[in-house]
Amino acid sequence: MEDLDPVALGKLAAVGWRSKVADAVASPVSRAAPVEADQVRAAVGAIFFLLSLYYVIQTSRRAAQQIRGKV
Repeated sequence: MEDLDPVALGKLAAVGWRSKVADAVASPVSRAAPVEADQVRAAVGAIFFLLSLYYVIQTSRRAAQQIRGKV
């Protein structure tokens, strides 16, 4: 199995409308900061992935608390 670099992993997370957002911000950010457009796309993808993970974890915690009767 090939090693997956962080940029490729972040870009995998940016699909659909998230990809369009990543593409829209990649060029302006890469012109303003010392990063490449692919790195910006990867960062946006990673941020969306982490936000999704956060929402799933929070929803699961609230559901578990409600089932236990703590809410």
